[in-house]
Amino acid sequence: MVKSKKVTSDDFSYEAKVAEIDGIIAKIEAGTLDLAEVFEQFATAVEYLKECDSFLVAKQEQVDILIETLQDESSE
Repeated sequence: MVKSKKVTSDDFSYEAKVAEIDGIIAKIEAGTLDLAEVFEQFATAVEYLKECDSFLVAKQEQVDILIETLQDESSE
């Protein structure tokens, strides 16, 4: 099983990964891949989804910190 790598915004484009996932889904739905290729493409899509999730979690943490900072500043 492939481990998910930590994704940073410096080397990651969320939109590009989503487009790649959409492309993989289209290939699978087209029914032109053999079974081994379907599983390979599916595994790739799952890895991309994990990377997208990791990216979104990191961005949510940044937003939470910014909101907390704003709340602290406004209560002073």
